[in-house]
Amino acid sequence: LIHENHSSMKITEETILELHRILMSHTAEGGGAYKKTDNVIVAVDGSGRRYVHFRPLSAKETPEAMEQIVLAYIDAEQNGVEPLLLIPCFILDFLSIHPFTDGNGRMSRLLTLLLLYRHGLDIGRYISVEERIDRTKSRYYASLSESSRDWAEGKNDYMPFTSYCLDVILSCYRSLDRCFATISGKKATKNNRVEAAVMSSLFPISKRDILSMLPDVSQTTVEACLHRMVESGLIEKIGGNRNARYRREYHS
Repeated sequence: LIHENHSSMKITEETILELHRILMSHTAEGGGAYKKTDNVIVAVDGSGRRYVHFRPLSAKETPEAMEQIVLAYIDAEQNGVEPLLLIPCFILDFLSIHPFTDGNGRMSRLLTLLLLYRHGLDIGRYISVEERIDRTKSRYYASLSESSRDWAEGKNDYMPFTSYCLDVILSCYRSLDRCFATISGKKATKNNRVEAAVMSSLFPISKRDILSMLPDVSQTTVEACLHRMVESGLIEKIGGNRNARYRREYHS
């Protein structure tokens, strides 16, 4: 949904609630509504003892708080705040509120993906940001804990969580850069890079996507390479010429 429709998905409470409804649609509890009862974040220490790690805002305070962080985000965006600083701050605010009974962590990663897309950062199309977060969970929780301390009083420090998020995004771009810089240990040609763009994409990719990603590669080269890959059975073409997308062909 986000990969295909991000340009029309504005950051509003309605968008957040709809994403949660879709996310939780296959659960007994369902989704699409803020929590009705208070919740706490429980962690486990080294000895296996469970303890209250964080107390989010109460259910009563949640609707107003969500309205405020969305308005603050829109205001900051309109005033030209750097997106790479704004996005982690919004996600931290969201997690500090913990607005849903379940699915808050997954929602935060969906919102991160959406916000990156909306600011022209489409790394999530090629590298799984969520997987990168899963691989660094200990640092994720440590930075979240540090930055959410005293959040309700407005005295928290956003920097630890912001620094963590920037490191994750940078590591994703470095992985993608390594993928396109060399193919099998050799310097990649333009055709190699077009092939890598399609084969490494997590979702169907358009010719426009490839041209945007590889600005030094001509449209003629991209079209010729895509045609050759389709003919050889490496990829399949989906849709008509103008709206065509390409994805890796999986053979059984």
